[in-house]
Amino acid sequence: GVRMRMEGREEMQGAVGLRCTWDIAPPAGTQAKWVRLNVGGTVFLTTRQTLCREQKSFLCRLCQGEELQSDRDETGAYLIDRDPTYFGPILNFLRHGKLVLDKDMAEEGILEEAEFYNIGPLIRIIKDRMEEKDYTVTQVPPKHVYRVLQCQEEELTQMVSTMSDGWRFEQLVNIGSSYNYGNEDQTEFLCVVSKELYNSPSGLSSEPSHKAKV
Repeated sequence: GVRMRMEGREEMQGAVGLRCTWDIAPPAGTQAKWVRLNVGGTVFLTTRQTLCREQKSFLCRLCQGEELQSDRDETGAYLIDRDPTYFGPILNFLRHGKLVLDKDMAEEGILEEAEFYNIGPLIRIIKDRMEEKDYTVTQVPPKHVYRVLQCQEEELTQMVSTMSDGWRFEQLVNIGSSYNYGNEDQTEFLCVVSKELYNSPSGLSSEPSHKAKV
């Protein structure tokens, strides 16, 4: 019986030895394809290939098991102490390269997670989207206000040159010499000018800031 036990122990040592080398340098194809992640209590199932789409990411380093010694739960899933709500879109982004969000999901939340997991392309996409959103919120399309001014020919150049800031010259309509001032015929013009009024988000109309009145 002694000899049997000895053989058994040798076999075990052999197996342990094998396992160690496998951990250090796994030959292609020996690592399990599927990876379980337990993110804040919610288990996600995905593949190594998906997690390693972004080579520099925390997730890629995690499943390659290089320098990150992560705890695992009883099923062998990697434990990650982050909010699972925002992990779904992050995993989907790694799967297909698109950012898909539910309407009630805050982009700031995704950004926070994308930065934690270090997923560069996703961080850029979210920042671009947030900037676009900020831009559209503040940029309410301007209203155009038109004004028609009646003036005589000699007043015309003066009027156009002294037109107050923000008013733009649109059109000039010659309405002929309908008035007779003494013995001179003065040609009358209708001068059409327009101005853009910007609605600030607070609802007050304001002039464009770059055209502030002097």
